[in-house]
Amino acid sequence: MGFLFLKTTSQMTELISAERIAKRIKTLARKINKDYKGKKPIFIGVLNGSFILIADLVREIKVDCEIDFVKLSSYGDEKISSGQVKLLKELNCEIKGRDILVVEDIIDSGLSASFIRKLILKEKPASLRFVTLLYKKDICKIDFEIDYIGFNIGNEFVIGYGLDFAQKYRNLKAVYVLKG
Repeated sequence: MGFLFLKTTSQMTELISAERIAKRIKTLARKINKDYKGKKPIFIGVLNGSFILIADLVREIKVDCEIDFVKLSSYGDEKISSGQVKLLKELNCEIKGRDILVVEDIIDSGLSASFIRKLILKEKPASLRFVTLLYKKDICKIDFEIDYIGFNIGNEFVIGYGLDFAQKYRNLKAVYVLKG
């Protein structure tokens, strides 16, 4: 599938502007700051997609915090999940007894979120919550709540703001629906 790296209406349509994303991140950060006052949470970004979100989010966080990353894979270069999640990079920090916030770019099927949740709960954290920029609630099949949601979206394939198609388009400032 040869998509050009252009913002054309024939290939992609803006779904969420950069301004709306920035405003929503500030709102989420205020809630997190309130909920974690007096605590020192660890933000765990799920690579590669969350790197832009976690960078923007933690710059708005006023409580003392730590940051770590895991890397999972369930897509490869396809638009449809393989249905299997692989752990490609493990955590570097000790999470036992700590307050954990997992930061995802998008939660769609819920496979990755469920995988990381099981992985972290084995280590007995004090608490575990999820932050996601985008949530496809209508197709997500998880048995736990997502605590901090940027935007609920439909079942479109989206790119930009960390989200990719075959490792392209992550650098777009807004979120777009990719057509085709």
